[in-house]
Amino acid sequence: MGQSSQEIDLDSFKDLKWENISKHVDHITWPNKKNIVLLARGNILNHVCSRVPSLMVSVTCTTQILALIELYKAPKGHYKDEVYLLPKKMDEYVASLHLPSFNAHLSELTQVQADYLGIPKTGPFKPHYYRLTIIHTA
Repeated sequence: MGQSSQEIDLDSFKDLKWENISKHVDHITWPNKKNIVLLARGNILNHVCSRVPSLMVSVTCTTQILALIELYKAPKGHYKDEVYLLPKKMDEYVASLHLPSFNAHLSELTQVQADYLGIPKTGPFKPHYYRLTIIHTA
């Protein structure tokens, strides 16, 4: 199973018999009756066949990449094989990166607003009980 049309030479299949079984599922049959089932036209399945909106995939991937960068840059032995809470600041940073998708922007809190809400002016803005987790295993 490949992940893109560069890994699966779909052009070489163009003269074969194609039968569309359902959305994102094709049977390709050779003249000798051998066949394969091709999913998502050879593209990445979890992107093509998922019912998860692409924005959610982007947010999830961005968060995972930032967490992996943190793990990679950390001194050896800093993280043990445990579950760690992601900093709220990281989650809020990822959210801020995606605001342009909604044609939205954040304004900065005034000190009066921050005092009223009981949070630092620069965040984190989520309640203390809100957490995302990552699991680190070597």
